[in-house]
Amino acid sequence: MSILERLSRLLRANVNDMISKAEDPGKIIEQSLRDMRDAYQQARSEVAESMAQLSKLEREQNTNQKIAQEYGNKAAEALKLGSEDLAREALRRKKNHEDLAAGFADQVKVHQTTVDQLKTQLRALEAKIDEMEAKKELLQARSSTAKASETLERMSGFDRSQGALNAFDEMERKVAAQEDRARAMGSLREEGDIDAQLRNLGRDAEIDAELEKLKQQIGGSSNS
Repeated sequence: MSILERLSRLLRANVNDMISKAEDPGKIIEQSLRDMRDAYQQARSEVAESMAQLSKLEREQNTNQKIAQEYGNKAAEALKLGSEDLAREALRRKKNHEDLAAGFADQVKVHQTTVDQLKTQLRALEAKIDEMEAKKELLQARSSTAKASETLERMSGFDRSQGALNAFDEMERKVAAQEDRARAMGSLREEGDIDAQLRNLGRDAEIDAELEKLKQQIGGSSNS
């Protein structure tokens, strides 16, 4: 796993944890930068260690090449002195160290590629930190602006006034209902009065007729 992949997992884990705890955006930005700086220092250590390992491999390669050359020289000296067996043994050891040098040379090539990749990732991480540093002020300013807008909305009393308006509308509906009931009761009373007048009107007519009849009876009795 590359340095940047490990860093990405670390940052996602930390940021998600802070977001889940409803942390302030400014704190998240600062924490992310701290994590990136820590990861950068760790990455530098890894690159330095890889470079040291590369130097060791190169040293082993050079040492075996040098030893192989020395055995080659000894083989020549032994042959000059007429010791073919010693010359053969020196050449055998020369070959062994040449093989070791070739093996270390292969490792140097592979490790050099790894070191180059680590250096590239380290430079990319450094550039990302610089980018985050540059954006930090802007992100914090945007966060502050958003907070100010939320505070302004709360201070404006829109939430509370909406509740008051709803209560006022409800009270207005109740008053209107009371007025409707009052008018209905008034109408019922008026209708009752008219019915009473009509009934009284009938009784008055009966009384008037009876009175007229009584007058006629009295008048008739007087004439007799």
